[in-house]
Amino acid sequence: MLTQEQAVEVRVLKRQGMSIRAIARELGLSRVTVRRYLREPEARRYGPREPRPTKLDPHIEYVLSRVEAARPKWIPATVLLREIRERGYAGGISQLKVYLAPLKHGEPEPVVRFETEPGEQMQADFTHVRRGRDPLLAFVATLGYSRSSFVRFTTAEDATTLCTCLREALI
Repeated sequence: MLTQEQAVEVRVLKRQGMSIRAIARELGLSRVTVRRYLREPEARRYGPREPRPTKLDPHIEYVLSRVEAARPKWIPATVLLREIRERGYAGGISQLKVYLAPLKHGEPEPVVRFETEPGEQMQADFTHVRRGRDPLLAFVATLGYSRSSFVRFTTAEDATTLCTCLREALI
């Protein structure tokens, strides 16, 4: 199968008047391949493959019904394996885990922003900038409404420093 660039190059060279044999020689392809790509524009793509049958296929309906019945909780693959083995499944757990993987991560829960009115909330905390013998800390205060931040670098993380930094942030 040719890449899209090669397929386009075959058509461009043909439009320039080159023969099929010359195009094949130029691009290092067979003449049959060049002819096929000139005749059939869809020749450049393989279709999707047919899924191969697995030992799990006869038990998929049961597995799906068990997964849906347990939602929003999750049934471990080992439990499902034990249940479908009782129903005649002869395969292993790997095949079951591969099938369950896309089902496990359903739709994510929607993100709900926590909104506040102006002047209503501020979050404050210390963070480590540098550790070791000479540590450097940063006091960070962020307003809830505007997301505006105040940063003050300190060397201590005690109550006095906290009160001083809060006072400076509010001024």
